[in-house]
Amino acid sequence: MPQVRVLKERCKSCGLCIEACPKGHLEIGPRFNAQGYAYVRVRRGTECVGCGFCAEMCPDMALRVYREAGRRGKKTG
Repeated sequence: MPQVRVLKERCKSCGLCIEACPKGHLEIGPRFNAQGYAYVRVRRGTECVGCGFCAEMCPDMALRVYREAGRRGKKTG
């Protein structure tokens, strides 16, 4: 299952990633980083599809999208 990681100290709460996410996977959280911004967090109960739109839209590179490595089938024959 794909996963989004937020680098909270880089987030400036601009909301571009939230708008870019087709699944509504992100939201502004209630906590603040050292710079005083309420940083983005992953919403519970939503499924990330690993599209990476959020990371592409982030001007501060505060998001990382990790996709599961594909499993290779065993060779037969």
